[in-house]
Amino acid sequence: MSNNSSIKTIPNAIFFASVEEMIAEGRRVEMTVRGFSMRPFVRNGTDVVVLAPVEGSDLEVGMVVLFRYRGGHILHRLVGIDGGRLTFEGDGNYRQVERAEVGDVVACVAAVKLAGGREFAYGSGAWRRRSRISMVRKWGRRVALDVKNKLLKKR
Repeated sequence: MSNNSSIKTIPNAIFFASVEEMIAEGRRVEMTVRGFSMRPFVRNGTDVVVLAPVEGSDLEVGMVVLFRYRGGHILHRLVGIDGGRLTFEGDGNYRQVERAEVGDVVACVAAVKLAGGREFAYGSGAWRRRSRISMVRKWGRRVALDVKNKLLKKR
């Protein structure tokens, strides 16, 4: 049986301040994913993302990035770039989008480490396959919920 006495919980503000400091120093940071908004691309409590520094000019649609939003931090996929304005969506979100400025981006996800030990890097074949699967599932959920909502309105 493992001893979890060394695991400590700290407030998000303190945690992300440390993450931002390490990224600013040019270091990579590993972070266990918390939340369901990026399902099925990454899974809550089991998958680990490797965060790396990124320059605004290096941002690409399809990247998953950590950014500041409304006093917190969010890890979502970059879906649009319009000058300095960025649009993000979580793969598991039905319709919600976030908009931020290039200066709000803290880091990009350079790799994902799955619970089973496999790892895949941004831009790799595995990344592209998982991204496609995640986006197709999102599209399918969106269509199914739209149909359901239209049927409920007819009643």
